[in-house]
Amino acid sequence: MILFVGLGNTQQLVVVVEGNLSQQPLELALNKYQDSECGMIIDDLGYASQVISPAGKTWFFHDHGGMAAWLTTKSFAKDAVIWVWDRHNQGWINGRTAWYSRVEETPMFYGFGAYSDSSLGTVNFDTMQNHMLAGETMADPVYRKYLLSQAWKP
Repeated sequence: MILFVGLGNTQQLVVVVEGNLSQQPLELALNKYQDSECGMIIDDLGYASQVISPAGKTWFFHDHGGMAAWLTTKSFAKDAVIWVWDRHNQGWINGRTAWYSRVEETPMFYGFGAYSDSSLGTVNFDTMQNHMLAGETMADPVYRKYLLSQAWKP
């Protein structure tokens, strides 16, 4: 048996924050927060999202697709507040009213970038979530080819 021990500074990563009763987006310091779905460190806000339960618990994600799939397993899914990073305006916007592109190079390769306004090729939250659950993302090589053949990019 081989045991690998990491040498170096250990850091505490934030996975969930309790007490966010105002349900506002929290400021994220890069490399300090861990994705609640896949466990990777959030090192870029470009595709980051936050989900806040009615009880004020906040979870963090580095790819909207992972957040959308994770949320479907939660009893509070319909009542959760969702914040996503707006690619154009570089700030937090309501994830339920955001528009999602489908062909971006996201951390988990799902392809969903969030925007405050609709444009050619964007879909609403429910449609994005349905595409994610059906596996119709850039992570699937066959579907990726199909999406890229549509010629629209944000």
